[in-house]
Amino acid sequence: MSGAEMHALVERLYPICRSITGDGVRRTLELVSELLPLETHEVPTGTPVLDWTVPLEWNIRDAYIADTTGRRVVDFAESNLHVVGYSVPVHATMSRTELAEHLHTLPEHPAWIPYRTSYYAPTWGFCLAQRALDALPEGDYEVHIDSTLAEGHLTYGEHVVPGRVTDEVLVSCHVCHPSLANDNLAGIAVATFLARELAARQPYYTYRFLFAPGTIGAITWLARNAERVERVRHGLVLACAGDRGALTYKRSRRGDAPIDRVLEYVLRTSGREHTVVDFSPYGYDERQFCSPGFDLGVGSLSRTPYAGYPEYHTSADDPGFVSPDALADTLAVCREAFAVLDRDRRYVNLSPYGEPQLGRRGLYDSLGGRSDAKQAQLAMLWVLNLSDGGHSLLDIAERSGLPFASVTAAADALLAAGLLKE
Repeated sequence: MSGAEMHALVERLYPICRSITGDGVRRTLELVSELLPLETHEVPTGTPVLDWTVPLEWNIRDAYIADTTGRRVVDFAESNLHVVGYSVPVHATMSRTELAEHLHTLPEHPAWIPYRTSYYAPTWGFCLAQRALDALPEGDYEVHIDSTLAEGHLTYGEHVVPGRVTDEVLVSCHVCHPSLANDNLAGIAVATFLARELAARQPYYTYRFLFAPGTIGAITWLARNAERVERVRHGLVLACAGDRGALTYKRSRRGDAPIDRVLEYVLRTSGREHTVVDFSPYGYDERQFCSPGFDLGVGSLSRTPYAGYPEYHTSADDPGFVSPDALADTLAVCREAFAVLDRDRRYVNLSPYGEPQLGRRGLYDSLGGRSDAKQAQLAMLWVLNLSDGGHSLLDIAERSGLPFASVTAAADALLAAGLLKE
């Protein structure tokens, strides 16, 4: 059911024109907050954030290119991808030749509209299908972009799932793309439903979900949360989470952070087709969280990676490109990974000299009749042998080849019997 529910959220969010600032971001957070309570933050234009400054706020009401009869040959109302993001306002009449300097197409995909932005260089432009451009005759055209660039705010939202400890897991997705379903409405949907699931199970870690504009949003959050950053032990960026491709995990800058080990373990033992790639300072907001001054243990989970599918940053990335089954599968991997992350501990065997007698403690009797009794017994022996304070349960599962669930069940039984301490 969650796959269909997540897809329904993608469809609701899809028509909204989003950018790195503006009312589209606010409306997006409002819709998410119907499913997941969010604390919304407004950071004023001009606020210094690390090496950056919060930019002017951009909003757009209408935009079009009209021929001499008044017919709109390009209309923002039909697709918000038609306007280059952060276009300055313009209202002029110009020739097709003059206009061509401000038009963007994808000749290799003549029916698709590309997605283009110009956040930090004041300009304007339109995006359209190549076949629509080819159909424009010579002549004059009215060009109108009814937008504003003004003092305002950068907006982002947070949701915190309290844990038993204050150490945090940061889950991040970007909310700055207009009508692009996989990038990154799918990530927003997975994050939303993942947070709801975690709240229902009372996790060990505190989970902080960040819904922020790409790059500048993550930088703003980092600048405003210097003390909290010290509590971030693990993190995951969600992007391109709903296409039908196999899952891809991108390691943190550290390469061997606990989140890296956990995701690789879960993907490998699940039997899912997947790819694991090393960190690079290009991609989504993992590059901000993994910048050398912070060097957080934050990886990135997607299906087909950014720019790895033809529909990326085009009008073909619509709700039909996103699969409910793929959304559900991405959510399942997150669920499985965080279950391992939450339960992974190191223990000390309190009876380390020789093998303790399990029978007189009722530990063998508790296995009677179980179909996995031999595996459960073996798991107890592995946990006892490697619980020297230096091996975690994930270490034991990997070394023994036993399922993580069997190892944790053995640890729980041994804890209850007084043979282990954390």
